[in-house]
Amino acid sequence: MHRQAGNAPDGPPALGPYSHYVIAGELVFVSGQLCWDPATGALNKGSVAEQTRLTLANLDRILRAAGSCLANVVRCGVFLADMADFAEMNGVYAEFFPSSPPVRSTVAVKELPAGVAVEIDAIATLGE
Repeated sequence: MHRQAGNAPDGPPALGPYSHYVIAGELVFVSGQLCWDPATGALNKGSVAEQTRLTLANLDRILRAAGSCLANVVRCGVFLADMADFAEMNGVYAEFFPSSPPVRSTVAVKELPAGVAVEIDAIATLGE
């Protein structure tokens, strides 16, 4: 099976030894993304809505580098540091997936890297 790992040239920095994405067959697997601001290179620890918007924009940037896009996402995993932030995250998430959204799991975790409120990973099909 064809397997190719890669990083988006304009993507956020990695906090560890992992690739932004791996293409395996016709699927693109994207690592969990955080609210890195590509303009500043720093984490944006604003509101949960701001963090979610930036996280999903980073996810889109990486998918495009891999030859895919948000419309091809079939599954997302959302990790929240506090389930009380679910509604705020969900409102922004709906903006990025307005119709036929992918399947999704949302879980609360004890904490996330760098003290952020939200992390999102995805699986998508190839193609624009």
